[in-house]
Amino acid sequence: MCHSVRFISLGPGDPDLITIKALRVLQQADIIFYPSTISKSGRAVSRALDILNQLEISAGKLYPFAVPMNKNRSLAIESYNNISANIEEKYKNGQETAVVAEGDAGFYSSIHYIYDYLAERKIPVEHIAGIPAFIACGALAGIHTVKQEEELIVIPGTATGEALSEYLQSGKTIIVMKVSQCQDTIKLIIRQQPRHTYHYFENAGVAGTEYYTSNQNDILNRSIPYFSLMIIKP
Repeated sequence: MCHSVRFISLGPGDPDLITIKALRVLQQADIIFYPSTISKSGRAVSRALDILNQLEISAGKLYPFAVPMNKNRSLAIESYNNISANIEEKYKNGQETAVVAEGDAGFYSSIHYIYDYLAERKIPVEHIAGIPAFIACGALAGIHTVKQEEELIVIPGTATGEALSEYLQSGKTIIVMKVSQCQDTIKLIIRQQPRHTYHYFENAGVAGTEYYTSNQNDILNRSIPYFSLMIIKP
């Protein structure tokens, strides 16, 4: 077989921010696997599906896979192993297979479980690059995320207050992914070190729910959702 399983980056939410290459691959694919989660109300939700629908990708070739939103990662890994085996089967049957992810598929994307599973089994895999959320956030705020000789640190929402304080003292620009996971720590840092500029974002690129503020009081009083990000400037 000369084809590969392609991992497609959808961008942060705005369907216009997908690359031409990624769109072309989606249009040519026989089957497209996309992640979905179950909301508290029991309804399946998927930002990836919303983007695919807006891109007018044929519904007949879209295949959802459930991603458990649970701190017990064993449940998610089990789900990824099951869908990986399904993808392997589709590939071996000769179908042009794609797997999509929001943002960039290789940047803090949990579909790396699928990528690694297939690569370990010597199945050709290809990563189609995309726009990560923090790039879209910088554009939304109208800021230069880094300039000239400035340095950038990207950290996950699991970072401790001690680690974050050390990063702040370095004078570097800091990207905090998934702020909801450390919102108490972030709010404490804002109170303790208000001299920094805290650019806060929700749902970057998603029309109707996109939100940005650099007002510290607004951040401190806000309930932080899952799709959240912060750019901290010295």
